[in-house]
Amino acid sequence: MDIRQLRYFLEIVAQGSLTRAAESLHVAQPALSLHLKNMEEQLGTRLLTRSRSGVTPTEAGDLLLQRARAILEDLARTEDDIRNLETDPSGIVRIGLPGTISAMVSLPLILAARERFPRITLNITEAMSGFVGDWLSEGKIDLAVLYSRSKDARIRSELLLEEELVVLWPADAERPLEMNIEALDNVPMVLPSGAHGLRVLIDRTFQALGFAPEIAMEIDSFNNIKRLVAAGFGPSILPLYAVTEEVAAGSLCVSRIAAPGLWRGAHLMSPGGRPVTRALEAVHALLREVILDLRDKGAWAASRPPQVSGTETVS
Repeated sequence: MDIRQLRYFLEIVAQGSLTRAAESLHVAQPALSLHLKNMEEQLGTRLLTRSRSGVTPTEAGDLLLQRARAILEDLARTEDDIRNLETDPSGIVRIGLPGTISAMVSLPLILAARERFPRITLNITEAMSGFVGDWLSEGKIDLAVLYSRSKDARIRSELLLEEELVVLWPADAERPLEMNIEALDNVPMVLPSGAHGLRVLIDRTFQALGFAPEIAMEIDSFNNIKRLVAAGFGPSILPLYAVTEEVAAGSLCVSRIAAPGLWRGAHLMSPGGRPVTRALEAVHALLREVILDLRDKGAWAASRPPQVSGTETVS
């Protein structure tokens, strides 16, 4: 059987008559009768019962009628999906984000995707940067925003912004408004563990100046770091955007780091060497747009455009 035969069969049943079906389909009645005969021979059973009043489906005909409708409806949906692929893509796109980035990006991204691409489903997962990077390499997610380029040569990375890091103090601390990093030598600090990307950056920066950070406490949670700093366990270094609410409320205070300051980049990452769906292309472009909009409108506090070339293409 082919699609044309299924369409012919549906029309015959709908019209209840070979003659009326032939007129509706603009097909000669003998040709339509031949199609029906061929279908019955192929299936080895009668599909229609003929009478003076017309034709009605047999039990086998009823089954074919149900299946043919489902097949033709699915075919019509497929054709419609393909025609609308460019203007109205559909599918699931999986995104991995560190918790701090997700707190800023997820809601505006979801709202924008709902408005522009209602047939795309976003699956957003939060985790530490190391886990997110591994998931991207393993193909468990489609897109990620991370604070360092991937070591996986198959990953494409674009630097979208740089965010300022500041020294965080308890609210009542006597601290300078601006300070050199060297002033933190031998000062016990509350920092994330070595598995955290921020800690890697801090260690590298301190080591370039000839010393290592003194550790009072290690904890991989920005919220808990802020609580421990407020409780007097020691200062920390965090992105300025992550502490703006606490500084405004007076529960914490900050020192900015003297020029050139301390900055880290946010990279939009996607896998290379894998088929890219239209839905993935659309969400990639939309995620980039949302992040740049947050940056340019100041919603991503203390961020700036990249000061170096921002795109790395790998194969």
